[in-house]
Amino acid sequence: MPDLRNALGEPTSALYGVISMLKRLLQDYKADYAACVFDASGKTFRDNLYHEYKSNRPSMPADLSAQIEPLHKAVAALGWPVISVEGVEADDVIGTLAVMASENGVNTIVSTGDKDLAQLVNKNVTLVNTMNNETQDEAGVIEKFGVRPDQIIDYLMLVGDSSDNIPGVQKVGPKTAANWLNKYGSLDNIIKHADEIKGVAGNNLREFIPKFDLTRQLVTIKTDCEVPSVKGLSCLSLRQPNTKELIEIYEHYGFRTWLREITGDENRIPENDARVVADAQESQPIETSYETISSWDALDKWIGIIKKTGLVSLDTETTSLNPMQAKLVGIAIATKPGLACYIPVGHTGPDNFPQLPKQEVLSRLKAWLEDSSSKKLLHNAKYDAHVFHNEGIKLAGIAEDTMLQAYVLESHRRVGLNELSERWLGNPGTTYESLCGKGAKQIGFNDLDVESASFYACEDADLTLQLHNVLRP
Repeated sequence: MPDLRNALGEPTSALYGVISMLKRLLQDYKADYAACVFDASGKTFRDNLYHEYKSNRPSMPADLSAQIEPLHKAVAALGWPVISVEGVEADDVIGTLAVMASENGVNTIVSTGDKDLAQLVNKNVTLVNTMNNETQDEAGVIEKFGVRPDQIIDYLMLVGDSSDNIPGVQKVGPKTAANWLNKYGSLDNIIKHADEIKGVAGNNLREFIPKFDLTRQLVTIKTDCEVPSVKGLSCLSLRQPNTKELIEIYEHYGFRTWLREITGDENRIPENDARVVADAQESQPIETSYETISSWDALDKWIGIIKKTGLVSLDTETTSLNPMQAKLVGIAIATKPGLACYIPVGHTGPDNFPQLPKQEVLSRLKAWLEDSSSKKLLHNAKYDAHVFHNEGIKLAGIAEDTMLQAYVLESHRRVGLNELSERWLGNPGTTYESLCGKGAKQIGFNDLDVESASFYACEDADLTLQLHNVLRP
């Protein structure tokens, strides 16, 4: 996550990331039961078994530890049962709950990026990773690790786990471990045939055999933990969110969009809104100067401006969302926040606005558009590159793309320009539907009057530039 902070300077990245994931999980999986499991403080049975367990890990960063208590509070306020059990790890509690669910005929989704939990996968248990959208059922485990879920414990014993400081057999990596398990079926059978395995890896295997009893205990997830707060699946029913507590949390930590979702107040901004600190200059209203180009002199003036500008925000308006079919209606350019122009070239509306001929406009812009040293910023550059290609222009110099910037920061959220502008700038901008209508009554952008189209297009290019200034750092 990016280093997000509220107006008091308090870190909010972990809070924001976890809450976002939980919201997405409930949206994607309509669960009857759910739990959010945290490690309890203090040592576990694995620390007692092996004093070097996880000793390679640095202590928790102060910015993260400061978010643990409010995170637990936020998760509970969302209605999730929050569970932690002393003496064992969160993985062990998750394994125990998954087994309980299976015994009651309930399928389980485990949201994790931890490879150890692949040992839990069976016909009733599936892993999902909200960070990369990866799903692992039985076939998915085989595809990723080369072994079945029931062989994962043996696999981990062979390769070790560097993240937990658990040793494995020297010179035995994932590929070798998978090959051995596919040939012999299990670690016990590999040990029985250890003398058949030649080379350095075979020698290392035979030397490591006495240590396998310990590593088995370290890598095996316990599935029979005592979980005092869970007497049955009914204890894991989701509760109604505590809106009062959530409002307090969202206010304090500056989560603007979530606060508005609860209150219904589109104009409400948290007292400690994160963006006040992050980009103070953006919190002030920006004066706009948008120009519609209808003369060659005006176009030449702007060509002179963009040639001297280090990074130019560029946007196209077209007749279709399909880039292979789209015909160019106009071009918008912004050179700094609040300063933009629109060049209409394909409007057919009833206002009969005087427009410069498209081919001549493109001819004058062609050198700049195809100049790789002239840096350009776009939102969804792939689309605009297709549109220009349809017109015989190979767009070059694409230096930045705010859609990609947004995806890198928040891959689990939508990356439309209006939504991003609302979330990061507090200004959603003008929507296409508000101008062109919806459904069967929607008109094409080329049928829109040029005055309305010009403001919309200039604003798109302008907001893209403003977003870049916030997202790129």
